Amino acid sequence: MPHFEIHAVDVDAAKLFYAGLFGWVFEPMPGGEDVDYHLIDGDQIGMTKGVTGGLMRRMGKAPEPGSPIRGGTMTFEVADCDDRYGWALANGGAEALPPADYPGVGRCAYVEDGQGNVVGFITPNAGSN
Repeated sequence: MPHFEIHAVDVDAAKLFYAGLFGWVFEPMPGGEDVDYHLIDGDQIGMTKGVTGGLMRRMGKAPEPGSPIRGGTMTFEVADCDDRYGWALANGGAEALPPADYPGVGRCAYVEDGQGNVVGFITPNAGSN
């Protein structure tokens, strides 16, 4: 099963950011207390879905905002790319790539999450998902 992890200096702030952005909920993982590890559950993510995810305390300093990507990016499907982009900027996120249309793909944007990660979202064109 595919799995991803989000690293955060401030785990509580990151949980609030992603709960608001994607509606995710977080459950502490037994045995992960030393790194404040939480399993993610959401519309498309969770133990009974096709992909799992975790949020954990970052080991070290976060990359400076605007610096090159230091790890993979995650992109999630959303109903309204512009709405989620606006929400992110109003709730601690910063611009990484503003919303843009990609022919045959959809409308996509990326934001920094305030924890040194870049996350993307896409509203697919009709028939492209």
